[in-house]
Amino acid sequence: MEKTLFDVLVWTWISVAVIIFITLLFVTAPYGRHSKRTWGVTIPDRLGWFLMEIPGPVIYLLLVITGNGPKTITVWIITGLYLAHYANRAVIYPMRIRTRGKQMPLVVALMAVFFNFVNAGFLGYFAGTLQTHYDNAWLTDPRFITGLAVFLAGALINITSDQKLIHLRKKRNGDGYVIPRGGLFEKVSCPNFLGEIIEWGGYALLCWSLPGLSFFIWTFCNLVPRALSHHRWYRSHFTDYPAVRKAVLPYIL
Repeated sequence: MEKTLFDVLVWTWISVAVIIFITLLFVTAPYGRHSKRTWGVTIPDRLGWFLMEIPGPVIYLLLVITGNGPKTITVWIITGLYLAHYANRAVIYPMRIRTRGKQMPLVVALMAVFFNFVNAGFLGYFAGTLQTHYDNAWLTDPRFITGLAVFLAGALINITSDQKLIHLRKKRNGDGYVIPRGGLFEKVSCPNFLGEIIEWGGYALLCWSLPGLSFFIWTFCNLVPRALSHHRWYRSHFTDYPAVRKAVLPYIL
């Protein structure tokens, strides 16, 4: 009964992601280069990033620790991968960015907080209580091995692409933007988003769980519309923007 109710809740959550995806195709999320004062009270970007991302690792870890399922090495590896990503997002990345006084709407940060509470709640509860296949043998399962390789590849793409963007912020004058060059930026406008999509696709595979699949779907539904908005912005602001460059999926979209 508990597992059935849990699955219903996760599928409902996935349906919300589809609605958000459709909405974001028409409404651009108002932060970063798309930030708007009309969305109310704003907070500093760095503070916003921390507030948005820190609930995820806290909730996930708490639910694993307090869950009544077995605490195998596999559970801790799967948990550790999630925590590593969010340690970067909540603490390391905000300290590295050069935002020069930029603000983000508080309402956007609060929506992200809500997402991370729910998402980490599903993932952490499954890993800490409901899972039945995270024994030591799972570490040699082809799904875990392949998923881990995909996760690490996506994380590498995400982090190195972010590094290029941070480096550009150091070079540009004022708040002006320049066209990113090199690496996957020659193929897509947002390789950092592509990397994160790949990363959580790999995580869904290595977890082999409905909450893992849900996280991947949410990542795709959130980042693809954002990438399309970024791509349109680049094309409208730079007459020499590479015509062959796609938004997020090389040669496709």
